[in-house]
Amino acid sequence: MKKAHTSIWVLLLAVALMSGCSEGSSLPLDKYLTRLGRSLDRPIIVNTGRLPPLPRSRNLHIELQSQSIGLLDLLALGGCEISITVGNLNSSLGKLASDSQRLLLELEFLSLAPACISSLDPATDAELIATLHKAISDKRRTLPARIWNATLGGPEFRAFWKRPRRLDTYPANTGGQILTSLARLAQLSRVWLEGDYQAGSDELERLLGDIRLGDGGALLTSLDLQRSAFAAATPAIQQRLEGAPICIGKTPSPEGKIVDNVVRKYFIGEVQPWSVQVARRRGEIMPPVLALELNLRNTMPAAYQAWSHERNELLETAADAPRDHAGHLAALLESCGLRPGANST
Repeated sequence: MKKAHTSIWVLLLAVALMSGCSEGSSLPLDKYLTRLGRSLDRPIIVNTGRLPPLPRSRNLHIELQSQSIGLLDLLALGGCEISITVGNLNSSLGKLASDSQRLLLELEFLSLAPACISSLDPATDAELIATLHKAISDKRRTLPARIWNATLGGPEFRAFWKRPRRLDTYPANTGGQILTSLARLAQLSRVWLEGDYQAGSDELERLLGDIRLGDGGALLTSLDLQRSAFAAATPAIQQRLEGAPICIGKTPSPEGKIVDNVVRKYFIGEVQPWSVQVARRRGEIMPPVLALELNLRNTMPAAYQAWSHERNELLETAADAPRDHAGHLAALLESCGLRPGANST
């Protein structure tokens, strides 16, 4: 009868892993949960994917009205270098430009406008000077939203946060270029908002291209899988500890030694090193992302605020999950007079 019962929960575990953890099929967690469940004679059913995907693009994009400088004003600018920028902003291509290209044009205008105003004669060009001052004021006011649309609200960050179908060996073989690009973009957003409009204009598209290939989605998937896997294991451990102990009288039994071996070989030997790698990657990726979000916090749409709140909860609970799981294992093995990782003899 026990053999039939064991076959049923092994099937349940296999189905759960295929449906809930298919993207992590080559990860050490799968192997560990299979053996832990078998050694405890309890089903471990994992349900992942509790973090919702990034909100739809239309809910993250901030609609902005383009302020045009009239044709007569453009002609009056004459020898000002800014006349080319204004022409590009007013053109059909400028109005249909991507958010990143539009941001670059706006930064160029803000950079060139003061010199143009200084070259004009207040006695004869007062109206044009007033027009330029108003344009500067309007563009400074909308600059945070322009930066948002071109960065966190744009397609590159949507690709960055997209969850992969498989994690394979993640986070092994992840590169450092994405970290440099995230940090640089966070820095540029800050200095643009502080009034340095010339900084990094030739870097923006390259930085966004790097970010498009980043592993934010893989990181969240790994953390969600880790949190869900350890949460699923807790009931099985508690049931054996409270209802059907694996050992009696703190004497290691054959069953207790099997559990101990699973913990030492698969949790301590494989899962914990993987968890450390994921935690390290989180510590590399999230600081520049959070810095960029902090720079644009007053512009952030409500949909992104809600999503990032859930994401941050995942980051917090997933970080605690390995330690909490180790505590449950310790209580179970101590009922056999054992300690996790100690020699069972």
